[in-house]
Amino acid sequence: MEPSKDISRLIEIMAALRHPETGCPWDIEQNFQTIKPYTIEEAYEVSDAIERGDMDDLCDELGDLLLQVVFHARMAEEAGEFSFGDVVNAITTKMIRRHPHVFARSEADTPDAVKIQWDEIKQAEKRERAERRSRRGITEDFNGGFLGSVQRSFPALTEALKLQERAAKVGFDWSAPEPILDKIEEEIGELRMALRDGDRAKVNDELGDLIFAVVNIGRHVKADPEQALRGTNTKF
Repeated sequence: MEPSKDISRLIEIMAALRHPETGCPWDIEQNFQTIKPYTIEEAYEVSDAIERGDMDDLCDELGDLLLQVVFHARMAEEAGEFSFGDVVNAITTKMIRRHPHVFARSEADTPDAVKIQWDEIKQAEKRERAERRSRRGITEDFNGGFLGSVQRSFPALTEALKLQERAAKVGFDWSAPEPILDKIEEEIGELRMALRDGDRAKVNDELGDLIFAVVNIGRHVKADPEQALRGTNTKF
């Protein structure tokens, strides 16, 4: 089998690797849960290549990330759920639907108008997804309320940021950065008390509150906390 720029070759390679009789023993025994950590790792490696400005590495890492998508799609196809073609169809449908100002006649000629339109379309998609899940017999509360749409699988800093962004949409927010600094100082004081009392559970709780408040100040000054911490890690 020869390499190719055609995505169909990568799909063929994955099918060969997963063949129960002639495939690779390691690839055959994998499932969604065992592959999930590699998918997350590859996404971080893409981010790392971007931060380093290494275009050769970025090309390579994007290929590794694409492989993860093909891997998951192949396992889903084997289970009779969906194929790689279904994944492509789903995302192309979504992008066309979410950009009616580009692909259809729709008035949204400013970034703010586009964002409002985008949010309205996403809400409609969530309702449709809930209906699909109901038809499949999945009855638990998938969204879990207003904040439930924030994925719990995000890194903790990113999850905190997205929770705060969601809360801000309904007015649960600080009006300026200065009060958040006061809140940070308050949380430091509570952490000091917990440390003095030797209460490990309380220390853990107060440390989380402190970090959450620090994430909030980052959001207000438009500094992504994940990237800010990465910069400090590199500097260290």
